[in-house]
Amino acid sequence: MASAGEEDLVASKTDGFKVGEKKTVEEYAKLVDQNDESLNRWKASLGISNSPPLPVDPKDTRRCVIHSLALEVPGRSDITIDLSVPGALESLKSKPFSIKEGAKFRMKASFKVQHDVLSGLKYLQVVKRKGIRVSKDEEMLGSYAPNTQEKPIYEKKFAEDEAPSGMMARGHYEAVSKFVDDDDHTHLKFEWSFDIAKDWK
Repeated sequence: MASAGEEDLVASKTDGFKVGEKKTVEEYAKLVDQNDESLNRWKASLGISNSPPLPVDPKDTRRCVIHSLALEVPGRSDITIDLSVPGALESLKSKPFSIKEGAKFRMKASFKVQHDVLSGLKYLQVVKRKGIRVSKDEEMLGSYAPNTQEKPIYEKKFAEDEAPSGMMARGHYEAVSKFVDDDDHTHLKFEWSFDIAKDWK
């Protein structure tokens, strides 16, 4: 299968929406209003706190580091891909995993944010079968402050999905996915594959 074109992996845009002025973590932290509960809740939702920041290698300029991806299925052990292992991304396409037809599942990602606030992180995914696009998904993951010693890692569970079922649905699928933010900066892009089977393997 040829890689999905970039036009397949473009995040949707809201008419009239403009990305707000960028601020540093320190500037956000100074936005303190004892009487503004909504402001304080918003800061808390970003993860801005008084906890000491995690040490960051100044040579590592990445703002978002995806540590692992996992497939979560009720009643079964997670299928987890540790992206810190050399060659993990490359093996995703050549070593497909199986999903039982009709099974309900959800994906989840563990990641770290560093250097600055990450605004509007999204997960985009295009799935093809025999070169024909069968689905395109977009999941809003949210905005996050750099991780701290109190919160060293973020974990985000995606919306529940259901594998297709029936003889026509069984077979091999290939996908391209990426994590992108409001600035259209791609933090990770990868190809992977899976098989829809009659039963778990």
